[in-house]
Amino acid sequence: MARFLIIGASSGIGLETVKAALASGHAVRAFARSASKIAIDDAFLEKVDGDALDAAAVTAALAECDAVIQSLGVALNPTTVLSGTTLFSTATRVLVDAMANAGPKRLIVVTGLGTGDSRDRMSPLYRAAFEVSLRRIYDDKDVQEMIVRRSGLEWTLVRPGFLTNQPSGSWKAFATGPGTDSNSVSGSIARADVAAFIIRHWDDPVYLHAAPILVS
Repeated sequence: MARFLIIGASSGIGLETVKAALASGHAVRAFARSASKIAIDDAFLEKVDGDALDAAAVTAALAECDAVIQSLGVALNPTTVLSGTTLFSTATRVLVDAMANAGPKRLIVVTGLGTGDSRDRMSPLYRAAFEVSLRRIYDDKDVQEMIVRRSGLEWTLVRPGFLTNQPSGSWKAFATGPGTDSNSVSGSIARADVAAFIIRHWDDPVYLHAAPILVS
């Protein structure tokens, strides 16, 4: 059994990862501003209300954890579409600095298809939709990934495609980076399937210092 700190645990992939980890017999410290409102009662679940930008709170939450899973999100609205955000990079810098000082060393960060070198793998249709709605938000995810890559931690970047709520129980993981296939990738994946991938492979050396794209 491992103990995970899940940052961004109150909704989306973060909440699904809480569920997947508990179902697999792991212990979870769920960290979010509204963690106490998570509608799950489990002896192996600890709910911690906190802000991912609060260095002291993040550092305290790391205690006795084996790995950290960060899954943050922002609202898709006119402000974020037009002006972007700095949440991802700022929160990740806080987390990486805290982990460097207090451990653990294993870090899994959910970003998305379109971040970093995965942008070159998007199909034309997927890229057109991305440029309209997500480009400025993902500019900050590019910085987020750079921080993770330079951290010296044992990291994995998980890059899901378009997110849905209809799990299939399966997925395809496409490698990215030098020497990998350059064919385009598009498609969707359920949040629960992303969570299942993370918990199944959290300690898999195949995905250490890797940034797989996930689609169903």
